[in-house]
Amino acid sequence: MKKTIMVVEDESDIRSSLKEILELEGYDVLTAENGLEALNVLKASAKPNLILLDMKMPVMNGWEFADQFRKTYNNSTPIVVVTAAADSEQRAKDIHATGWVSKPFELGVLLKKIKECEN
Repeated sequence: MKKTIMVVEDESDIRSSLKEILELEGYDVLTAENGLEALNVLKASAKPNLILLDMKMPVMNGWEFADQFRKTYNNSTPIVVVTAAADSEQRAKDIHATGWVSKPFELGVLLKKIKECEN
């Protein structure tokens, strides 16, 4: 059975590139350009196996999304923070994320992090 990854990213180039790459890797991919849109997508979809989450987004940022997501869907879905911020590790800890990847990232590093979350 295919695993589903949700990409929550406000930069459309990054969002669409990640969707295409992850689909080529064999994943089903849900996308959203901010936290509020992500919550709405989740209402109409099965819960993903992993969420790749940008932190600085308009409308609803990553911290607000993580808080609402966990209140609504419990704490079982791994979240990997994908951010350009210098303190990405701290941002990941702030929301109890499974891990983090700093932008700009190498594709191999991101795919490795995704595989680690599957185990």
